Amino acid sequence: MLNWLEALKDPNTQWILYGSSLLGLSGGVLGSFAYLRKQSLMGDALSHAALPGVCAAFMVTGSKSILGFLAGAAISGLLATLSIGWMTRHSKIKQDTALGIVLSVFFGFGIVLLTQIQHSPSGNQSGLDKFLFGQAASMVMKDVYTMAGVSVLLLLVCSLFYKELKLTSFDTGFAKGIGYPTALLDQFVLLLILVAVVTGIQAVGVVLMAALLITPAVAARYWTEKLGTMVVLSGLFGAISGALGTLLSTIGSNMPTGPLSVLAATAWFLVSLVFGTRKGLMPKLLLKWSVYRSVQKAKLPYGGKGAQREGVSFGD
Repeated sequence: MLNWLEALKDPNTQWILYGSSLLGLSGGVLGSFAYLRKQSLMGDALSHAALPGVCAAFMVTGSKSILGFLAGAAISGLLATLSIGWMTRHSKIKQDTALGIVLSVFFGFGIVLLTQIQHSPSGNQSGLDKFLFGQAASMVMKDVYTMAGVSVLLLLVCSLFYKELKLTSFDTGFAKGIGYPTALLDQFVLLLILVAVVTGIQAVGVVLMAALLITPAVAARYWTEKLGTMVVLSGLFGAISGALGTLLSTIGSNMPTGPLSVLAATAWFLVSLVFGTRKGLMPKLLLKWSVYRSVQKAKLPYGGKGAQREGVSFGD
């Protein structure tokens, strides 16, 4: 406990804590809609698709500008989103197949560019490999302000379009029938996920960002059947996971913040899987045991041996 308190006095630790918590909050909220829309792999595809954009931005600018990296990742992710939408609308390829194709192609292209950069004269100074698994320790107050602004914007947009997102998540056919632009809303959700992914690649990395999007949402689903409650719980689980990852990496030696945040989110999922009030294993087991005990105690009126032993008669 003392180590944690001492670590929290460090301004750099506070910046990382705030940034990781905000990232987990916005990621958990958006992940709820992605999970319900059966687009869990979308965050994985977009995060992997951001890698070639980061590499291309470095090759063009020759500097490690965070804003340049984010701009390149945003352009690359947008191309991936458009590619997925084009394949699903103009071919017989289903969305999960399109996601797998885009993920593999873009990430493979990113690895090629990354290898090329590492063998160049400026490769030793690039540090682009940190974007694979994140480097939260490199965040400064400016980065936290950026994350805070983007997180507030994402939460505000989700609040304003909550009704539309809710309807299209559960009944796309009905939403289309009453005049909602479902195709545009689908692209809009992908754009929001892309913004969250691009914002979080510095802290968590392109490989692990998908886990921070989906795992809190899946954990929240075990506690409620109401969308509003699920969104709140998912954001809360994501924020706590980011904070725990920061604290654990601070008190540990050479422990990465991003992977620890993902492991913290996984721990929340395991707890929810066992103790979740709606779909948890333990409540289901207790319910089955309660029903079994009730059946054993009940004496059904069929004139069986149990009824005879109690002296119950069903004749005239």
